[in-house]
Amino acid sequence: MSIAEPVVIAARALLLDMDGTLVNSDAVVERIWRRWADQHALDGDDVMRVVHGRQGHASMALLLPDRPVEQNLADNARMLAAETADMDGVVPVPGASAFLTALAGVPHALVTSADVPLSTARMAAAGLPLPALRITAESVGASKPDPEGFLKAAAELGIAPADCVVFEDSGAGIQAGQAAGMRVVGVGERAAAHAPDAVVRDLREIAVEVTEDGVRLHVRGART
Repeated sequence: MSIAEPVVIAARALLLDMDGTLVNSDAVVERIWRRWADQHALDGDDVMRVVHGRQGHASMALLLPDRPVEQNLADNARMLAAETADMDGVVPVPGASAFLTALAGVPHALVTSADVPLSTARMAAAGLPLPALRITAESVGASKPDPEGFLKAAAELGIAPADCVVFEDSGAGIQAGQAAGMRVVGVGERAAAHAPDAVVRDLREIAVEVTEDGVRLHVRGART
């Protein structure tokens, strides 16, 4: 990544991914999915390149394309339970607490591929407050990179997609935000390869200025 001039992005609503964006859960994801890869004789590195940002059953469908959907859904339920029981190493992304505090009164939503129990547990483990509006795995019929979750969040907030800014870390999530017609700020190294509108190392590089009709995001040290 190359350092670019800081940018200012105006928006009426912010739509926030959880894992990798607000919460660093990589340690758990690595443990759970590499164990799953071993059980299915798959290369762990290949699996890790697929799973970030997607619902588990959607990742399984890509990795085991000949397996019945019902098996993927059952396996996914077990995986979610295992992830929900494992909070070892779950921490906030630097700057996440201050960032969420700055959004008080600003329309925003959590849009995550995790289900309600997992998202609730991880946000709590990271010491972060849950936004009032949460679009979780139970809320949608299609996983990221499908834009359904982001479009549903925008509709429930009553904000046009073009006036929303998505915060994401994964290729699947960035693709979903772009497909929804939204601008995307990528968070972390993983995001840099997927051409979001701006990329930051973490949320300490975002300053939130609340305006009469939304926010102005001052993206310090923006990268492209």
